This record gives sequence, structure tokens and C-alpha cells, in this order.
Amino acid sequence: MSAHKLDQHDLAIVRLLQEDAGQPQREIARRVNLSAPAVQRRIARMQKEGVIRRTVAIVDQAAVGFPITVLVDVTLTDDRSATVSAIKAFFRDAPEVQQCYCVTGTAGFILILLVPSMEDYEQRTARLLADNELVRSYRTVVVLDRVKTGTGVPL
Repeated sequence: MSAHKLDQHDLAIVRLLQEDAGQPQREIARRVNLSAPAVQRRIARMQKEGVIRRTVAIVDQAAVGFPITVLVDVTLTDDRSATVSAIKAFFRDAPEVQQCYCVTGTAGFILILLVPSMEDYEQRTARLLADNELVRSYRTVVVLDRVKTGTGVPL
């Protein structure tokens, strides 16, 4: 996938949207020195081109009952494309998997799970990993402090 041609106004708009996508477009327009309709057109174009993929709310995970973050590196039974495709689909469809990365190195995948308790994690681990015939092994790291998290791209 190639990078899109974004000018300085586009980049400024994206930076502001990454900070707070709920701010009014007229405020964005004021801050980037464009008219509100021009900002609206640019945002629509960037959405159509896939530069802006989604507009979402960032939720406090503890406030909604998921105070524990767990990182899991997963090693598959083999590296065949059918195995990798199957596990990607499985992890993609698992609601407890917040993020999933296919990686190089000893682990084939890194998962980020949000769970309400360690007991719940143990149950989910059985279903996702321990009883999964595609998984050879896995290693769990429990997050003590979410020092820095984010979704923004450093523009």
C-alpha cells in the first residue's frame, strides 16, 4: 500500500482529528486556516481514500469492567499458510482479543487481551490457546501499568 499524497492542510486536519475527532469541523477549519466546507471535503476525501479508516470513541477499559491488560505471544504448530490464515481468522473473530499482530521471530503472533479478572483470563486462555490445535505454545505477560497507549500516527 502506497502513501497517499497529503498536503500540510490534510496533515494538520488528521493531527487534530487524532487528538479529538469529536471537535466541530468549524473549529478544525479555524485552526488550520481553511473554511469549514473545505475541511469537510478534505475529510470526506481522506475517508474515501482510506487515509481515515474509522472514527471511534476511546473508552476507559477499567470504567467498563476490563481493568487488566494481558500481552500474549503465541507460537503456532507450524507456519503453513493455511494454519496462519486459520488462526488469523480465529483471533480476528475473538471479541476478547483487542489487538492481534502477526510477527517475525519466535512467536508467530502477539495478542493484546482485555479481561475483567485473572480468573476470566484463565477461562479465555483455555478456549483461545490451550485447547486450540493450531497453537503450540504461548507466553503471558500481565501489564502492571499502561504507561503510554494510543492510536495516533506520529505525523
